Amino acid sequence: MEFTPNIVGFACHWCTYAAADLAGSMRLKYPPTVKFIRVPCSGRVEVEHVLEALARGADGVLVGG
Repeated sequence: MEFTPNIVGFACHWCTYAAADLAGSMRLKYPPTVKFIRVPCSGRVEVEHVLEALARGADGVLVGG
């Protein structure tokens, strides 16, 4: 069985989330195991948010800004 990592991405509302939204509009594909959470700014993501995502089963966390 092939390992497929579950990734949680904290995406800045002004840049990373806009890019992900544009990718969806262009019908570009990314794995369904990648889940984005929109945040006001990537600078607002605290260590506790990353640790909580990992504790809830994420294999990796991306903070995009």
